Amino acid sequence: MDTKLKADVAEFAVTTELLRRGFNVLKPIGDRLSYDLAIDQGGQLKRLQIKCAWYSQKKDLYIVDVRRTRTNRRLMKRKRYSNSDFDYAILFLANLHIFYIMPIHIFNSYTGSLAIVEGNKRQRPPRSAGFKERWDLLERGPFGS
Repeated sequence: MDTKLKADVAEFAVTTELLRRGFNVLKPIGDRLSYDLAIDQGGQLKRLQIKCAWYSQKKDLYIVDVRRTRTNRRLMKRKRYSNSDFDYAILFLANLHIFYIMPIHIFNSYTGSLAIVEGNKRQRPPRSAGFKERWDLLERGPFGS
């Protein structure tokens, strides 16, 4: 699958999971916004950026780029997100059908890429492990409110 198709699969997987869990999902038209989906909770919108992780066999872990990628015909530009671009990042591990839900300030604390280790491969779990299947975070504010 090419990158765009992987992103589409991830967005539809997240949308399906959100609907299954009873969230009201909104989908912007076009891809000019800094987020991919939103959920409406009693008139309050929470903006979601969806990222599809790719598997590195060499490192035996999943990787997510934490930057926005813009392309034109000749050039690919990567730029960091700001804390006002969206409220949560939802990271999707397609072959395992696992979701990680992170508030923007946590997602932005990574530089370049974020590593996700599945299974007990380390003595100490990575920081990302605390966000596995954390759908409850969407029911609260991004800072626990």
